[in-house]
Amino acid sequence: MITNPSTGSHIGGATSRWIVLAVMFVAAGCERTDDGKAQGYVEGEYVYVSSSVAGTLETLHVARGDSVKVDEPLFEFESTPQAAARNEAAERLAQARAGLEDLTKGKRPSEIEAVTAQLHQARAALELAEKEFSRQEGLIQDDATTPQELDRTRSTRDQALQQVAQLDAELKTAELGARSDQIAAAQANVRALEAALAKAEWELSQTRQAAPQAGLIFDTLYRPGEWVVAGRPVVTLLPPGNIKVRAFVSETRIGVIHTGDEVRVLVDGVPTTVLGRISFISPKAEYTPPVIYSRSNRSKLVFLVEAVFDPNVAAGLHPGQPVDVEFGS
Repeated sequence: MITNPSTGSHIGGATSRWIVLAVMFVAAGCERTDDGKAQGYVEGEYVYVSSSVAGTLETLHVARGDSVKVDEPLFEFESTPQAAARNEAAERLAQARAGLEDLTKGKRPSEIEAVTAQLHQARAALELAEKEFSRQEGLIQDDATTPQELDRTRSTRDQALQQVAQLDAELKTAELGARSDQIAAAQANVRALEAALAKAEWELSQTRQAAPQAGLIFDTLYRPGEWVVAGRPVVTLLPPGNIKVRAFVSETRIGVIHTGDEVRVLVDGVPTTVLGRISFISPKAEYTPPVIYSRSNRSKLVFLVEAVFDPNVAAGLHPGQPVDVEFGS
């Protein structure tokens, strides 16, 4: 039996049961039901822009909160050592190329002309020696000369022949240039110096970094004048395409959603719904995170689900924002 606090009178058993049922109905109506939503948050995958060489930060072209386009300058290092190394490599390569060209040309034109003139003299001497030898052969038959004189003219003729052959070979060698193995060695040296120049130019280019993608400058980690170790990020960039939503779906609902399905994201303070698509469903279950939970199923297993958006839409989202995600139609 229930006592009416306002009148002090007692209420009958049947009436009290109706009151209890009404209270239970109201309480049941106030309890949150499964409305198909999952709690989540906005996550950003940052691009950490660094240089492959160490140096002093000379110029920082951007500040936190700036929007940059692709290939827009971000920062520059002091580049005197890299520029000097590039210039040295370029000069060494020019020297090697000149040496290779000299080897392929052979001797200088004046040297070739001198050998050519000597060859003409030797041929003239050979012609005279052959005539003299022929005359001595005719005289020996008439016993008008001695065998010794014939041998002398024969020797002179043979020496003239050898002289012509020698000078002819020297002329061909002078026109050919250096030997093939010397040219091959010079060519290999040129290729090695070309590679050294390419490396020096690459190291010089690393002192100036531009935006690899369009996006928001999330943070700058160094100030001009500070020394930066090679590979240490200087600028943190957040491209719109790298913004996603992560939500945790209960194991009872994970079977009805699939990669590529459309999702609707509700952000506090934003009247319109943000549309996206599921890009990843974790194959591994985990316990509900302590920050994202539902009072009705905080002890159940959940699966991580990620959704991506059009870059123009994602630009309006901010990492860390809590959101509600709706799956299905």
